[in-house]
Amino acid sequence: MAKFANSPFLFFEAKSHISRLQINVRLGPKSPGEKGIGFLGEKMVKLFLSEPTPGDDGDGSPSKESISLLQKLESIICSVITSGGRSEARLWLCTTISCISSITHDQHELFIDLLRSKSQKLAIAAQVLQMIFNKRPQKVGSIIAKKGYMLEKFFEGNPERILQWFGNFAGVGESEHRKGARAISQFAFVNRDICWDELEWKGKHGQSPAMVATKPHYFLDLDVLRTVENFLENVPDFWSSDELAESLKDGEILNIDERFFIDQFVHLMYEDKSEDVWAVVYGFLAEEQFSFLCQHLLILLDEQMLHAFLSSLSKLLPPRPKCKDFSSPSYWLESLLSTCNDCASIDELLLLNAVINQGRQLLRLMDDDEHGEEKGKIEELLSESGMTLSDAGHWALMKACTKMKKAVAMKWLGLQSWVVHYSLSKECKTASACELLFIRNGISFRKSDDHSLVQPDGFSDGSGFDFDDGGSVRYGHKKKAKRKKRRKKNYSGDDSSGDELLELEMLSGWRGLQSGGGSWLLSTDAYSCSWNSADLPEHLAKHCFSMWMKWVCSKWRSTA
Repeated sequence: MAKFANSPFLFFEAKSHISRLQINVRLGPKSPGEKGIGFLGEKMVKLFLSEPTPGDDGDGSPSKESISLLQKLESIICSVITSGGRSEARLWLCTTISCISSITHDQHELFIDLLRSKSQKLAIAAQVLQMIFNKRPQKVGSIIAKKGYMLEKFFEGNPERILQWFGNFAGVGESEHRKGARAISQFAFVNRDICWDELEWKGKHGQSPAMVATKPHYFLDLDVLRTVENFLENVPDFWSSDELAESLKDGEILNIDERFFIDQFVHLMYEDKSEDVWAVVYGFLAEEQFSFLCQHLLILLDEQMLHAFLSSLSKLLPPRPKCKDFSSPSYWLESLLSTCNDCASIDELLLLNAVINQGRQLLRLMDDDEHGEEKGKIEELLSESGMTLSDAGHWALMKACTKMKKAVAMKWLGLQSWVVHYSLSKECKTASACELLFIRNGISFRKSDDHSLVQPDGFSDGSGFDFDDGGSVRYGHKKKAKRKKRRKKNYSGDDSSGDELLELEMLSGWRGLQSGGGSWLLSTDAYSCSWNSADLPEHLAKHCFSMWMKWVCSKWRSTA
């Protein structure tokens, strides 16, 4: 045992028993001046994932100090958000809103209200129309086909648009003309008595209807630009004809100049109050996914309108959100909106969302040069104040949260989970550090490329080691009696080979802890996703928040 006795990492006391060999492991420093493994020492990040035991749930006295420190942290983070990062924080909040899944009906009324606003309705209408043009152009094409004056305005004095739409006659070997070219040819044949003379040809002489009917490729000799200009001036019936309407019904004409048609349709909505256009808009807002609409429209809103939108949204949510997954990005917001009479202020919502959902982005934002002062303040606060709570301090804070308004309780727990994120981002640098963190916080795991499951005691199933109730490592019963007898003999004698064998066995048991990289499947999400050391701080911080909120919510329900 000489090598282990001098190890700065683990210290063993070997005790001989009649039935088995027991090795007691003491985790931490061997003496006051000696260093142990970082995560096994006193400063290891505690996640508080299990409910408190009767002696751990605190008496409330440490909560005031904890909240005072969290208030200081809140002030610093708010300074970052309100200075250079406010627009980004608002984008984060819009993304969270888009994840809400509890709305089952009347969602279009939320967005119709935006289209009726005084200040931003034109910009919002333009964006809605843009989405309709992209996703349902045929709905728009049928309306354009009825607006001959709009088409005349679109083509008049614009040779490029004329050639793009009407210059698509079929060549030799091609079956038919396309787009506006098909409309001109069909209309000209049907109405040849009144409009054939308006066709302009590039050759020395024109083509007769009979000749072009047998050889459609002769239309390639048509002077498209001059012909369309003649139709604009002398053939008004063409612009409201069935032939032209048929070519427009798929909405492909929108691709030539979407901005022109957006402006025209905005005019139809607010000046002409066109029922046809509003019907298309209503249908689109009612049928499209809520998440898609939020992602494309909410970012256009100023903060006053965004807050009003959330207030209206709260009226459409069920009293208790259908989503029971506390780790869902939007659960905290759904819970808050559905149970609070007054929606929290926009500043409070930006802060809550930043610390609960955007921990990594918040850290990245603080790494910007312009936020160097705030970053320094946070590092000083977290390093000097000991914000990684003790058991008593954490559960005192939790108990205090059960007596607060929901928005306030969420804020403190969200800030505390961000402290976890910050601390883990500093500590989870190596595979061994991560795996020791899992063990000390009761998280079962396995390497994503390995099928062996490592239990919270730190050893994989079938590894041959386990913890007894006293915190010691036992050599398992699965080994053969012969091998056990040999090891016992070697240990009791003076032969150093016994020490070497025991050392090899221990190193084998800790192989997972000393691995040098990779990713893990964790019990925190039922082993559904592979997490690497870069992603762990965010995942575990969110998991902490969800577990803490479950506990606080259970106390709210029990006292309701």
